[in-house]
Amino acid sequence: MFEELEKINERPEPFEFYTADDLWTDEHTSRKMLSYHLDESIDASSRNPQFIDKSVDWIASVFSIGKNTKIADFGCGPGLYTSRLAMKGACVTGIDFSVRSIEYARNTAARENLSVDYINQDYLAFETEDRFDLVIMIMCDFCALGLLQRREILCKFLSVLKPGGCVLLDVYSLAAFDQRNETAIYRENLLDGFWSSKKYYGFLNTFKYHVEKLVLDKYTIVEAARTRTVYNWMKCFSPAELEKELNECGFSVEGLYSDVAGKPYDQKSSEFAVIFSRKLE
Repeated sequence: MFEELEKINERPEPFEFYTADDLWTDEHTSRKMLSYHLDESIDASSRNPQFIDKSVDWIASVFSIGKNTKIADFGCGPGLYTSRLAMKGACVTGIDFSVRSIEYARNTAARENLSVDYINQDYLAFETEDRFDLVIMIMCDFCALGLLQRREILCKFLSVLKPGGCVLLDVYSLAAFDQRNETAIYRENLLDGFWSSKKYYGFLNTFKYHVEKLVLDKYTIVEAARTRTVYNWMKCFSPAELEKELNECGFSVEGLYSDVAGKPYDQKSSEFAVIFSRKLE
């Protein structure tokens, strides 16, 4: 038992483990995640509808979204952005590896007669011959990726953009890093049954990596028949650090904001958004 507790409380190396599929493809947790996406009273897996409406209106204005504008949404979830962008006339592709979210999004598109092509796939493995005017990655998905994965996705963005195309994504800021504290929590049925429909015991260890500006929420879930660990990484950026990564992958920053609804940049904000495009040759 002592050795097991030592293992539960052990601090891994930065991005030593990557378990996003456990969160998004597990039968029980994917159902819970979808319910969080669709719960209009909370900003958990998705932001509230009022913010999304404002965000889509801003995106449509900034990028002149209209008929035949081609957009790719990496990590589209249940289609809360893709549906709204399609209503603006855009031809949208949504990529997400949650089967449950993609099924919900497809049903919505069919019911509303929207021009959205949904692809159930890990976006790191996504390949296409299509080229897009705009690529979006929203809700700080970029921050859950290690350095090599971030470089991989940025190279993918570069390959799928049309000439003159842009990318919009948001990330956690250094202010968000400062707001987090290291903790160790134990609860019966941690997060009120989020992790399993059966009885379980949950351990949450939050670690901060000060050099890397990285936060890890490490969940260890102990059920009668199995024990599993889920690693939720949160890389935090300064604008300068993010711009350096983008520049190294062939991009130039075009705009900096506090969020994906165009709020002016404030270094105290827990997130910020960037617009970037291919560097001019």
